[in-house]
Amino acid sequence: MRFALRIGYDGTAFYGFQRQPDVRTVEGELIRALSKLGIIRDAESSNFKGASRTDRGVSAIFNVVTFDVASRPDLVRAEVLNHHLRDVWVLGVAEVPDDFHPRFQARSKIYRYYLIDEGFNERDMRECAALFAGRHDFSAFSRLEPGRDPIRELLRVDVIRRQGYYLIEIEGKSFLWEMARRIVNAVRLCGLGLMESREVEGMLEGKYGKKVPPAPPEGLILWHMEYPDVEFQVDERGLKKAKRDLFERYSRALTRAALFGDALLEL
Repeated sequence: MRFALRIGYDGTAFYGFQRQPDVRTVEGELIRALSKLGIIRDAESSNFKGASRTDRGVSAIFNVVTFDVASRPDLVRAEVLNHHLRDVWVLGVAEVPDDFHPRFQARSKIYRYYLIDEGFNERDMRECAALFAGRHDFSAFSRLEPGRDPIRELLRVDVIRRQGYYLIEIEGKSFLWEMARRIVNAVRLCGLGLMESREVEGMLEGKYGKKVPPAPPEGLILWHMEYPDVEFQVDERGLKKAKRDLFERYSRALTRAALFGDALLEL
């Protein structure tokens, strides 16, 4: 049997998604728990695969991993797994075909980035963001790995205004390393008047001397992945721990924000 898990995690607790020796990663935490419970023997024999290798500091509420079960399929439940995981939460479970690969069979991904309002010109932000939609060479907006095709297609880049901050939502079929964060920083720089849309347009045409640096990873979250033929089953008891952990993080962050906000007003 092959299972897929919809997972969420606090990216600030890990050195990225992909397993690495001697550091804590999202994959490593999942494999540790699954092996401890006897659900898999190891990553290799279970054909363990992940959908998106998010960078260090990047969070998610919808990433997907798949694996073949060696034994105890009855334990592949959010309620059981979340009891053994730290900083990672199972948010849904689905049985999938033996050849299912979470990266290749995803129809699209949505990333969200949260930007504190620095006095942006919203019109300039939107004008810049619109340039990224469609099929382009994103060499100037990514950290290219050897052999990776820099051509990618984005379905949309939306700028959404909230009270005191902006939400940049990016949807695409696949992403290059640091691509989402570099796009966000370009939108930010345009909003501050430090870049112009025509510069961004030129960079997408290959006319650039240096690349746009990435925005900090802590503001980015993998928000959704589209799998038209997969239905993830959610149980409320399994979600209870995830909701409690997320609320604790929210409370701590809100307390710190209030503290520093009052300090700014006092100065």
